[in-house]
Amino acid sequence: MPKHLPIDEDFFPPFDGFPKGGLEFLRKLKKNNNRPWFQARREQYEELVRFPMQCLIAGLAQRMADVAPEFEFHPKKSIFRIYRDTRFSRNKAPYKTNIAASFELRGRKSPTETPGLYLGIEPGEIYVGGGLYMPTGPQLKLIRNAIATQPEEFLAVIRNGRFRREFGGIEGEKLVKAPLGYPRDHPMIEHLKHKQFYTGKILKDEACLKPGFPDTVSRILTDILPLVRWLAATLQS
Repeated sequence: MPKHLPIDEDFFPPFDGFPKGGLEFLRKLKKNNNRPWFQARREQYEELVRFPMQCLIAGLAQRMADVAPEFEFHPKKSIFRIYRDTRFSRNKAPYKTNIAASFELRGRKSPTETPGLYLGIEPGEIYVGGGLYMPTGPQLKLIRNAIATQPEEFLAVIRNGRFRREFGGIEGEKLVKAPLGYPRDHPMIEHLKHKQFYTGKILKDEACLKPGFPDTVSRILTDILPLVRWLAATLQS
């Protein structure tokens, strides 16, 4: 990755692999998660972590433009801030130890989470996924109603051969008992128990070091799109 490039400009060179130094920086940050350490090395973070991620997202934007035109891949806006919200957490470490981005529907402004795509890079876990991670009560109600009343549409997504081979199924927490309003012998009961609706793949660190990583991410995101689109359509109804 070229050094000392102007990260505040809109030009991002082709992604040539996430630098090993970026992963090493995140490993060290995990051991030294405090403001003095980070502030003294902010330039390293910008050069070795944030800027490569911006180049990666710029590459994804090109690859996903025709595949998922309704989603925004923005090298600046899509990246999560490095700062943790510690207001309601016992863990007061000020910084996240990964670099991550979410890709949301264009023009969709909502106070609650909306279905989208996700990429996270952290030493020991590269995660590419999508769906709805923390649905609200009203969102869960809409999703469960769609599963119960139009099961064929939901099953067409999760029973698709490629979806099952790549992801296995829906991840996340599930209720132990049937959700309120549904009998325990409902034919879709196992799907109705889901409290989260997302899936994805975990990759080894080596995957992000390769210049072809944007192609790998694009393929995974493309395979997740049917689930994300089903969720988006369900919540719009």
